[in-house]
Amino acid sequence: MPAFEFLPKRAPYAADATQTRGRQIVEPSSPTRTEFQRDRDRIIHSTAFRRLAHKTQVFVPHGGDHFRTRLTHSIEVGQIARALARALGLDDDLAEALALAHDLGHTPFGHTGEDVLDELMGPYGGFDHNAQALRIVTKLERRYATFDGLNLTWETLEGLVKHNGPLLGPNGDPLGRYAKRGLPVAILEFDAVQPLDLSHHSSAEAQAAGLADDIAYNAHDIDDGLRAGLIDFSQIAEVDFLRDIGSEIESLHPGLEPARVVHEIVRRLITHFIEDAIEESRRRIAATGVAGASDVRAQSLPVIGFSQATTSVDRMIKSFLYKNMYRHHRLTRIRDQAAEVIRNLFPRFFETPHLMPEEWAEAAARIGPEEARRARLVCDYIAGMTDRYAVAEHRRLFDQAPDLR
Repeated sequence: MPAFEFLPKRAPYAADATQTRGRQIVEPSSPTRTEFQRDRDRIIHSTAFRRLAHKTQVFVPHGGDHFRTRLTHSIEVGQIARALARALGLDDDLAEALALAHDLGHTPFGHTGEDVLDELMGPYGGFDHNAQALRIVTKLERRYATFDGLNLTWETLEGLVKHNGPLLGPNGDPLGRYAKRGLPVAILEFDAVQPLDLSHHSSAEAQAAGLADDIAYNAHDIDDGLRAGLIDFSQIAEVDFLRDIGSEIESLHPGLEPARVVHEIVRRLITHFIEDAIEESRRRIAATGVAGASDVRAQSLPVIGFSQATTSVDRMIKSFLYKNMYRHHRLTRIRDQAAEVIRNLFPRFFETPHLMPEEWAEAAARIGPEEARRARLVCDYIAGMTDRYAVAEHRRLFDQAPDLR
């Protein structure tokens, strides 16, 4: 594949930090940073971002220091998002901000924690990690003297909510994962105050961040899975694309030690997906003739994406990981124990809110007997926990804690 000519200037279809739709609370502009750079920096300095260092990606961190957490995953997504954005002439600061923020709403214990909280919050509107991320950056972070949240630009909030595509169809019906259950209350409430154009696509930068998440997830879960012994080289050969990469490495570097083979597989996989996304996105942009950021949002399909062939490879890798790794018996046992921690903590804090830290207990006292608001408060508290803090709280309240290894 020929080397790509990286664009030195912003493309006309890129988001323009000087033309942002603004922030909910008007602030003076910065003399040293663009608006999207300020958003990125606020995300990095947030408490929720720091907590990602101790939140599970796939493995519980107790199992080893070399496996990925939500923080390392987010940083890797940020690197890939920047690479895509720069090659396509997009605003790489906005793409990076969205990549770094995309997992802020995740619970402890990965998707297990999210599933259990969603189940427990069923009578009160459920739980959704994208909606929780919006709550964090608009309400729950308390750092600034004059507002709650981070007061991010409209473009960053829009991308945070819609980086995987529109949430509503042209007729206003919820799409995708929201088709049966409806949109989360947090998104609806915010959209009523500051509309996010939920039936339109997001910016090209947000689309790039969403695609970067897919690339990182596939590559790095294969990396962690091989290093942890949950999958092996013979298994990944079931996927033709991965088998071909392995054969190429063996041909070029016969007898290479396994740890280096793993890295070669991962770097070649990432390179292929990035280069394919750049080439296919340029093709789509040329075919659609988008001339501005508003044109990108108005398209019926994303302008940033993989070719059909690579989309097929992406699906095969995801299917392989789901069958052979995410459902591995070693992880199933850990997930069951982690789920029990959340199932025990939620009713205890709901029934006796004074067991939460002082500021949370005081907030519960102000709420009074209204169950839905108290449940959401408890949910916010638990969702913000790191894995190890959740285990420590379980040990404090129940005199026991699972061995999540």
